[in-house]
Amino acid sequence: MITDPIGDMLTRIRNANLALHETVAMPASRMKREIARILAEEGYIDGFNLDRGESHDTLVLRLRYGPSRERVISGLKRVSKPGRRVYAKKDRPHRVLGGMGVAILSTSSGVVTGRRAQELGVGGEVLCYVW
Repeated sequence: MITDPIGDMLTRIRNANLALHETVAMPASRMKREIARILAEEGYIDGFNLDRGESHDTLVLRLRYGPSRERVISGLKRVSKPGRRVYAKKDRPHRVLGGMGVAILSTSSGVVTGRRAQELGVGGEVLCYVW
């Protein structure tokens, strides 16, 4: 049984990225789809699709690489874990590598990036950092 599905998702992406796989598949959930949507909007992955199954749905991500197979995703870090939740205040921006990365937050306005949360003036749980 998986106690941290988002941590499992990030580990699968990290491992597939290190092995230079084209796609990575995982069990789907609404939160994972929203994280995949943000990764696609920010340009870290080429896209994703949801494969409907009989017992469960599968989320398939298409990883992005540069022209000479250099990795677009340098790192993924799970910030808020089941044992220790981390929250961001609305007036404190979450910067990753001085603005070179993206913080993904779960807010009352949905799953958004750190920049978007600051524009909306909302805080929330810091799910992960991507750079």
